This record gives sequence, structure tokens and C-alpha cells, in this order.
Amino acid sequence: MVECKFEAMIRRYAQNGDKTNWTFIRIPAKISSQLSESRKGFRVSGWLDGLHIEKVALIPEGGGNFILPLNNAMRKQIRKPVGEKIMVSMIADLEPPPLDPELIQCLRDEPEAWAQFSTLTPSHQRYFSTWVASAKTTTTRDKRIAHSVDAMMRKWDYGQMIRALKKVD
Repeated sequence: MVECKFEAMIRRYAQNGDKTNWTFIRIPAKISSQLSESRKGFRVSGWLDGLHIEKVALIPEGGGNFILPLNNAMRKQIRKPVGEKIMVSMIADLEPPPLDPELIQCLRDEPEAWAQFSTLTPSHQRYFSTWVASAKTTTTRDKRIAHSVDAMMRKWDYGQMIRALKKVD
């Protein structure tokens, strides 16, 4: 893996659709192409002025350029305002995050559900896994696992399952 080190200015979009007021750093095409040949987003790990980052998403901006959004917690730790420069060191983190082990076990207990889940792309599998893992209580987590298994039995994708659950509420 190639480690890229460079200086980047903290920027903020004024008017830019759903990215209005986002704070970010730009990763120019000459640097992003060393990290990954993807024209779609990918994740990186590294350092932003001493702040360690892991599996942070880069978002395509066009022309081979990407942006790395700086959320509020990141900005507070960096302690620099828009217009200041930071030192960046990053590598592509192409290893997908692991899927929730309890979800996988429950899906494997139902061969039909597991077979359906296995046909999903890795990103669609992660929708289910992230949803389960984000539950704040054991009760909610168990319900989400049950809903996910049920969705696989019905051959639903994540969006269909969420829409069906909203109709019930």
C-alpha cells in the first residue's frame, strides 16, 4: 500500500446541494490516484494533523478529485478553522469492515435466508449489518436481526425492509 503525505487546506462549501456548509479537505487527483484507481468513493486511514483516522470515506468530487468531510468531532480535535492548512498522511483502507457476527450466525441458521443474503453485494450486506450493529439496546438489536432474517426469507433488499417496517409503525 502506498502512503501519501501532503498538506491540505480546510475548506467549506457555501452552496453545493446536499453538501452545503460541509467542512472538508480536498484530495487532488494526483494523490487519490496513488491511493486507489477507483472513481467511486473509498476509505482511508491515517493522520490529519495528529488526529488518527480509520476507515474514513472519501467522496468523489469530479475530475479524479475527492473530498474527505471533516465532522464536528474531527474539527474540534484538529483545532484549526476553515482556511488553515493541515498535514495529511493516509493510505487506502480497502478491507471491508467485518459483518456483524450475530447477524451472520442467525442468517446461517436459516439456509434460505443465508442463501439470499449471500447473493447481495458486499455494500448491501453492510446495510443490514450496520443497521443491526447500530442498535443501542439488546432488545432493539434482536428485533433488527429478526427483521433482517425475515427480509431475506421474503427476498427483500434493505430498502424494501425499511419501508415495510415504517408502514407497521
